[in-house]
Amino acid sequence: MKRLRTLLGIGFGLAIVAGAGWYISQSGTAPSPRQGGRFAAGAAVPVGLATASKGEIPIVLRALGTVTPLQTVNVKTQITGQLTELYFQEGQMVKKGELLAQVDPRPYDVALQQAIGQQQRDEALLKNAQMDLERYRKLVQQDSIARQQYDTQTSLVRQYEAALVIDQAQVDAAKLNVTYTRIVAPLTGKIGLRMVDKGNYVTMGDASSICVIIQVQPISVLFTIPEDSLPLVRQRLKTGENLEVRALDRSQKNELAVGRLDTTDNVIDQTTGTVKLRAIFDNADESLFPNQFVNIRLLADTVKDAVVVPVAAIQRGQPGTFVYLAKADDSVEIRVVELGATDGDKVAILKGLQVGDQVVIDGVDRLRDGAKIRKPTPTPRASAGSPVANAPPDAQAPA
Repeated sequence: MKRLRTLLGIGFGLAIVAGAGWYISQSGTAPSPRQGGRFAAGAAVPVGLATASKGEIPIVLRALGTVTPLQTVNVKTQITGQLTELYFQEGQMVKKGELLAQVDPRPYDVALQQAIGQQQRDEALLKNAQMDLERYRKLVQQDSIARQQYDTQTSLVRQYEAALVIDQAQVDAAKLNVTYTRIVAPLTGKIGLRMVDKGNYVTMGDASSICVIIQVQPISVLFTIPEDSLPLVRQRLKTGENLEVRALDRSQKNELAVGRLDTTDNVIDQTTGTVKLRAIFDNADESLFPNQFVNIRLLADTVKDAVVVPVAAIQRGQPGTFVYLAKADDSVEIRVVELGATDGDKVAILKGLQVGDQVVIDGVDRLRDGAKIRKPTPTPRASAGSPVANAPPDAQAPA
């Protein structure tokens, strides 16, 4: 009985193995033209193409910049006294020479009157001394007085003349102090927050300012570029050309202002290998704010009449830098190229392609040298240098 159960078990196992082999042999099908996402040998690969065209490639230098005012002035008093009036509002735009604050002028008015009185007194003494000198001159000619008395009077006149020079200087200084009691804007710009309130006693040695004025129209942006890019920029500046500079926000989506390159620094930072540049913006709408970080796009030059293809066509591998060139027999050829300037999604080809050549920009991961391709149907509005059509979906691949 035990032997019978063993034999039945062996027979049942053999039956299962035989059935599985029959099922596998019956369910096998012809290999698919695409296995594991790749096309079978000899099958045409659908691709997207672009035509090499003649165009311009702008050479744009990208950098991070900081908005920097051309002038920043801390407004302080030049005399000592009580601050009696403030004539500005925080955040206000002021013009050069506009009255900002008033220091109590009364002590300085008194000092001015004293200086004027001293000057008038010395003028009277000088006039009297000059009259005596004229009398002594006539008496000396008549030998009525000693020559020494005449010389003494001459010296006295000169002393009074020198005293008048000192008096005039004191009057001018007193007038200047009276002028300093009126604190005016030294430049046209925007006032920040008030730092001193009315009624405070201010002196020339105060650490804090009354306010700060910043020039915001025009305004500048400081940024750095690699030292390798400096020769091109300097060459353009020497010819007197205006290099366009665009300022974008942090997201690089919104353009804030368009300006021009003003100048370069006179040294290269040896630590970073960069050099500072300053760009000027009119900033009429105040879109640029002092100390704001912006993204800079400097148009350094423009390459004209270049052979241009999309960047998507460029491949890198064992041959070097190459493209898949579409041939008339619906196959592709690996063509080694030399790249020039790049601008976003376009690149200039210095060697390897001619205007009118078609290159593959979509489906390159399934290609090899000599592979067959299926070109997309051209559309009437397809423009040179742009894809003629997108590659058809994989579902349209031949079965």
